[in-house]
Amino acid sequence: MSVTMCQTLGFVVSALGFAGIIAATGLDMWSTQDLYDNPVTAVFQYQGLWRSCVRQSSGFTECRPYFTILGLPALFQACRALMIVGIVLGAIGLLISIFALKCIRIGSMEDSAKANITLTAGIMFIIAGLCSIIGVSVFANMLITNFWTTTASMYTGGAISGMGGMGGMQTLQTRYTFGSALFVGWVAGGLTLVGGVMMCIACRGLTPEETTYKGVSYHVSAKSPGYKTSAYEDKSKKSIYNESRRSDAPSKFDYV
Repeated sequence: MSVTMCQTLGFVVSALGFAGIIAATGLDMWSTQDLYDNPVTAVFQYQGLWRSCVRQSSGFTECRPYFTILGLPALFQACRALMIVGIVLGAIGLLISIFALKCIRIGSMEDSAKANITLTAGIMFIIAGLCSIIGVSVFANMLITNFWTTTASMYTGGAISGMGGMGGMQTLQTRYTFGSALFVGWVAGGLTLVGGVMMCIACRGLTPEETTYKGVSYHVSAKSPGYKTSAYEDKSKKSIYNESRRSDAPSKFDYV
């Protein structure tokens, strides 16, 4: 019962994580405009993996997809690839794990086959969760680097302060911070990873235990000298045949 519960719970958790990975990949708020220094603005910008959007104060939102692939940064394309790989592996693992559930009987599938399928699905879920976590973390690292680079360039000093006493003047530049899609991707990757580990643990309980002592059947060989009965039977039949022939032959007492 515990093995079935562990396998079913791992399947449900992995399915929830897989749905979260799909949602995180499709969301547009991977990076949002930082409003720390300017909380009131007429335009709010946010970006995703597939398009960038602008929301006005009136509520009107306009999104523009990225019409280029080669023009995007290499790390940005790596994040896309990792999320897509996570979705593909999660879909395959979810599909084959349905047939591995112990509560579902499909034909005459043995427990050893279900154990192997469960282990395969668990490994796929683990890799899918790792792909999601790594992809989101790489994008977050890009945001952190760009944030501090933009922050350093927003404040000018040196020559400007010497010329007009305007050191520390802040220029208007857009900074981006973490969006809601990053947190969804982290949570979804963690759930998929945990579900895959649970299915790998359930695989040990599904594997049939082998007995220590195995029965061995002994077959008597036909050429064994200790069990030759055919020769004895042939001799007995031959002696009976000879005796019958002797009894039929006339003797000297028949003429008396």
